[in-house]
Amino acid sequence: MKDHFSHIDIITNIIESEFGDMTKEQLNQKPNPQVWSIAQILEHLIIINSTYFPIVHALEHGTYTIPFIGKISFIPMFLGKALLASIKGSRKKKTTTFYIWEPSHSEIEADIIQRFRQHQEELKHMIVQCEHHIEAHAIISSPANKYIVYPLSMAIDIIIAHEYRHIEQAREVASQFTITT
Repeated sequence: MKDHFSHIDIITNIIESEFGDMTKEQLNQKPNPQVWSIAQILEHLIIINSTYFPIVHALEHGTYTIPFIGKISFIPMFLGKALLASIKGSRKKKTTTFYIWEPSHSEIEADIIQRFRQHQEELKHMIVQCEHHIEAHAIISSPANKYIVYPLSMAIDIIIAHEYRHIEQAREVASQFTITT
């Protein structure tokens, strides 16, 4: 858990140090219409991570139901490892997100940096809240597809790897502009 917190803090600090002084216009700048802006990337991370909160809430209240596929012993670990490997893979291979995780298509306010920081604190709180479920090797399904199952502990690893992946994407977007802060 301590390792997860240090990664979340590192990610938050990178976002604040590299993008925190940008204006609303700079955060929303896009090299082309098919590419997300830095603000959209951060909003996407907030959206996707937040979809895990109801799962943890249901686990805490004993109302979470593991899909049948999650009860087949080797499948959650296999799917979790495959998903984690795809996220940690090269950014050269583009992936698309599920519709429920897409960011806004309109301009996003400059407070996205502060909202991201606040979200990261909520994410750490969620990890603390579900610590005993992690230790009990709880299995969950992806918030976007109930047939993609993996251990809750691996979900945290996936969230963090996903954030690092999008830091690289945000850096790529920023590198395509002359941004003065």
